[in-house]
Amino acid sequence: MTKIAFLGTGLLGAAFAEAAAARGDSVTVWNRSSDKARALVAFGVSVAETPAQAVRDCLRVHLVLKDDDVVEEVVAAARPGLAANAIIIDHTTTSPKRTAARAAQFAAQGLKYLHCPVFMGPPAARKAMGSMMVSGPQALFDEVKAELAKMTGRLEYYGARSDLAAVKKLCGNAAIIGVSALLADILTIAQASGVSGEDAISALGLFDINGTISGRGMNMAKGNFAPTFELAMARKDVRLMTETAGARPLAALPAIGARMDQLIAAGHGAQDCSVFGIDAVQH
Repeated sequence: MTKIAFLGTGLLGAAFAEAAAARGDSVTVWNRSSDKARALVAFGVSVAETPAQAVRDCLRVHLVLKDDDVVEEVVAAARPGLAANAIIIDHTTTSPKRTAARAAQFAAQGLKYLHCPVFMGPPAARKAMGSMMVSGPQALFDEVKAELAKMTGRLEYYGARSDLAAVKKLCGNAAIIGVSALLADILTIAQASGVSGEDAISALGLFDINGTISGRGMNMAKGNFAPTFELAMARKDVRLMTETAGARPLAALPAIGARMDQLIAAGHGAQDCSVFGIDAVQH
């Protein structure tokens, strides 16, 4: 029976700990709010009063915390109890720059550290679904690969560059947040037009959004803005959208329209609407 710890038992951390206990691991948890940790006792999980107590004799220490500051604070608090062969597995969404600096500092201090952010919510964590990304030393990854694979539906190792998983996690979350904002605007347009939200969302199935990402997205990444949907025409459509919404609040479209106006003024109106990405690919 492998002894492991989870430091941080919010929704995701609690789901990970619950699933690990169900797989037969000996799980100890710590959380700043002890009530959240104690709720896991029913699943066979032990609760520690401090991070140092939680990690004692553990081979793997999983962090599921709020941000960079908390990661560094909790690791410092755990150090007195950390075994020499323990591997810190950090699932926290963090700053790429600070992740790289932290990984270098930990390596210099003799700590074993992998950054392993995930694309999954609590239900997926309980069922070992979703995706987990890993950055850090190959040797450390090889030590825990089999155990990490039990936690997720898809495990992606990105190599020794310590901040790469952090970068890709932010890119993915940008897509989730951006799509959510645009979906809110779609529902607003539908509401203003007397159309049900369900009907408006179902209309999105009439085109291939994954094809848009792989096609237009890859063209953007290559700096190819040959027009199939001219920016000037797209700007007209955004004007129609905002006019249709009327005085109702919009999450994303006003900012999109303002950026379009800047690009058109700079002479990009005849290029594809994906010219939004021009500053991201120019060197």
